[in-house]
Amino acid sequence: MPLALLALAIGAFGIGTTEFVIMGLLPEVAGDFGVSIPTAGYLVTGYALGVVLGAPLMTVLGTKVSRKRMLMVLMGLFIVGNLLSALAPTFGLMLTGRVVASLAHGAFFGIGSVVAADLVAPDKKAGAIALMFTGLTVANVVGVPLGTLVGQSVGWRVTFGIVAALGVVGLAGVAALVPDMPKAEGVRLRHELAALKNVQVLLAMAMTVLGFGGVFAAITYIAPMMTHVTGFADGSVTWLLVLFGLGMVGGNLIGGRYADRALMPMLYLSLGALAVVLALFTLTAHNKVAAAVTIVLIGALGFATVPPLQKRVLDQAHGAPTLASALNIGAFNLGNALAAWLGGMVIGAGLGYTAPNWVGAVLAASALVLAFFSAALERRDTGPALLGTGSMPSERPAAVSS
Repeated sequence: MPLALLALAIGAFGIGTTEFVIMGLLPEVAGDFGVSIPTAGYLVTGYALGVVLGAPLMTVLGTKVSRKRMLMVLMGLFIVGNLLSALAPTFGLMLTGRVVASLAHGAFFGIGSVVAADLVAPDKKAGAIALMFTGLTVANVVGVPLGTLVGQSVGWRVTFGIVAALGVVGLAGVAALVPDMPKAEGVRLRHELAALKNVQVLLAMAMTVLGFGGVFAAITYIAPMMTHVTGFADGSVTWLLVLFGLGMVGGNLIGGRYADRALMPMLYLSLGALAVVLALFTLTAHNKVAAAVTIVLIGALGFATVPPLQKRVLDQAHGAPTLASALNIGAFNLGNALAAWLGGMVIGAGLGYTAPNWVGAVLAASALVLAFFSAALERRDTGPALLGTGSMPSERPAAVSS
């Protein structure tokens, strides 16, 4: 794998840290600003919605420059947003900083996915995408737990200052290691938009919204759930996030490996198992050991869907993949926003801190239904022979060469 993938992973590490670290710090932030936990949850929702809006906006703005230069601009925006969050005197300004940082998220992963896929052979594309996303998952093993520990020990503002510094490292990595790859000639915005007319692209994005939303329904409120229901001490949230991150790393790598072999079966398995595990979390959250195991499984099953869904979008939008790729990253975060909002609603309705797990189970199960529907359309359009490989026509060479 090319060294440039390391640079993309470094940027992904910084972005992953800022996205997820807030979940372990919601009680501290809420206490400092004098707001409720559900209100503090808007820092998750706001970030996610910023990704949804920023993905197409920044991608369109980036059509005039090389992909490397755009990646550098995005990392600069990320740095500014996190500095604003670290220095914000009010909750509103912190939320603004979160949104500013989030504008870089979708386009970075969307453009980065295209760059990663272009750097390798056709049968290695999902693996290359998974390696880039490894930065995001490793952030949950290292960056998020350490950021949570720092935030609980010396203040959450210090955490966001460190995250801004991570952005500087990511910017330097992109500048030094990513080749100066110009945008594809002859591909214009109208071509990128035309890819969105593909029903399979839209179905993959809908699966992304619902499937990954299931993960966030539970994980957004993991700190109050584990301390108020399971009985863990506040300091235990740090190592629980490490477990979640370890699950993410494993699931991401497995999803990347098998997406190049049997994409749709990988989605069936991961989405179905995720729905079951999330439903069981309502029960296992009352036992420390069972809760810890469940958190690992949620991370693994949730991120096992990321490479196959991202690859499916790239395959279906071949010829004009940049906008579709970025929008699919936005779809992940639309699911995050939807799940955080729904989770806050059921908690606010007095149903308890475990109620978001049921929300997550329903969302994941809905994604599984869409996966079967997508496969049925695929069988109708391309014939049963292709369905047996779990691939679309553009994926056949990868399946054969594997």
